Amino acid sequence: MARPLDLQGDDEVVGTKGVVKKVEFVRIITEALYSLGYNKAGAHLEEESGIPLHSSGINLFMQQIRDGKWDESLTTLNRIGLVDEKIVKLASFVILEQKFFELLDKEKVLDALKTLRTEISPLSIENNRVHQLSSFIISPSQQVLSGVSGQGIVRVKSRTKLLEELQRLLPPTVMIPEKRLVHLVQQALDLQLDACRFHNYVVGEMSLLTDHKCGGDHIPSQTVQILQEHSDEVWFLQFSHNGNYLASSSADCSVIIWEVKLDGCVFLKHLFSGHQKPVSYISWSPDDHQLLTCGVEEVVRQWDVESGECIRIYEKNGLGLISCGWAPDGKRIFCGVTDKSISMWDLEGKELECWKGNRTIRISDLGITSDGKHVVSVCKENTIVLFEWESRTEKVIQEDQAITSFVLSMDNKYVLVSLWNQEIHLWDIQGTVKLIAKYKGHKRSRFVVRSCFGGLDQAFVASGSEDSQVYIWHRGSGELVGTLAGHSGTVNCVSWNPANPHMLASASDDRSIRIWGLNRVNMKQHGTVTNGVNCCNGRS
Repeated sequence: MARPLDLQGDDEVVGTKGVVKKVEFVRIITEALYSLGYNKAGAHLEEESGIPLHSSGINLFMQQIRDGKWDESLTTLNRIGLVDEKIVKLASFVILEQKFFELLDKEKVLDALKTLRTEISPLSIENNRVHQLSSFIISPSQQVLSGVSGQGIVRVKSRTKLLEELQRLLPPTVMIPEKRLVHLVQQALDLQLDACRFHNYVVGEMSLLTDHKCGGDHIPSQTVQILQEHSDEVWFLQFSHNGNYLASSSADCSVIIWEVKLDGCVFLKHLFSGHQKPVSYISWSPDDHQLLTCGVEEVVRQWDVESGECIRIYEKNGLGLISCGWAPDGKRIFCGVTDKSISMWDLEGKELECWKGNRTIRISDLGITSDGKHVVSVCKENTIVLFEWESRTEKVIQEDQAITSFVLSMDNKYVLVSLWNQEIHLWDIQGTVKLIAKYKGHKRSRFVVRSCFGGLDQAFVASGSEDSQVYIWHRGSGELVGTLAGHSGTVNCVSWNPANPHMLASASDDRSIRIWGLNRVNMKQHGTVTNGVNCCNGRS
């Protein structure tokens, strides 16, 4: 700790909550004025308020650093009221390291050696760094950028940078953190965005004069197109990573690739009819040039998106494949197999590895993290395993209810799990696995109903439902923010366009796909402006 400024009225507060100390408030305003270049205004505020930005000792210390008076600055450092000896030593080390580099820069090698031996080493901290500094003495011509190895040339950091580093070391009661007021304002704006349950557009500028708040106008809620090319129940659909395509599969054994035009209209590009059984799973390649499709306990087919040709068929004698996914490098694929194993193949169809045992179940999704290290699958009725296939280590998500499906977030930090008991659970898989949110309200009693992340920064969760509606929740709060009616049968799957937060697709037993967009009428009435694409009306 450090001894704070001794000021009259130090306990005086401002604001309705009685928690903002006047002295601290004035000091951060003063610092803001100086950092913005308003030096006269900052000095005038210090004079008029009687509240100095820093004590006389700190002002002297800062000037000594700017002037390179290292010995004097160390003396002042020990007199300004710091009671934590560790902070004093760390700050001393930073100052002496700067002294050391500046001596080397002036080719005063003996003086630099003396500083290292008699001043830096006796501090008995940062021993690895001390050894590194010693190497500069041995080869003074091979100087290295301060704090960075392997560059071959040393450039001494500026004294302004040194002051910033010291500012981060010393307690804020002693030295006000740089741009503290700007940081607090930014923090307040971020909290307003986080608290906004409907926020779903890129903010260009936020006004400091009013609180930020969105209505529901930026959540997809209007059917803008209905796609009816499938002749049976639509089971699965997924947008490509770039948002330019939508792939859908059906109980009619077909797969359709739809193209999303610049105006937001969706048109049929290819219809694939090679599968002999209903198609239950789809996976886009990392570059969106190929598509994997999986028939129910059948084979996995690889399709070229541009030509529409089937490039390859992956199969195992006597066994069926149930799910598929791509390695992030696009050079391998993973498949769940009916014998509960997971296979890895190269693109030529050669099986590279097979992990046997309870690695997957017959109705199962498959996920591969973007670093390619973890394969994620449902290994038991109520257990998801995150299997690191190189090290053979694993983490598990243990649910109390049977799992129907799951999906990974784009940043690989979360897993969204749909359960038989009509709940959707959000799990944080960074480090220790933990449950952080639950979403309720949709209906599920008989069928597999899939959910997804979506919206700006994947701030929302959407799910199909057996009551023919699409449900949307705010991911952070768990609050239900919308229900979308229009289908006449169970909604089996939903997919949110990753490139357009205002486009959502849903697949239903009514044999249709609905494309959902913004309610333009409401937006015009409310005078709202959006950066989303305009969607055309399809046939009804």
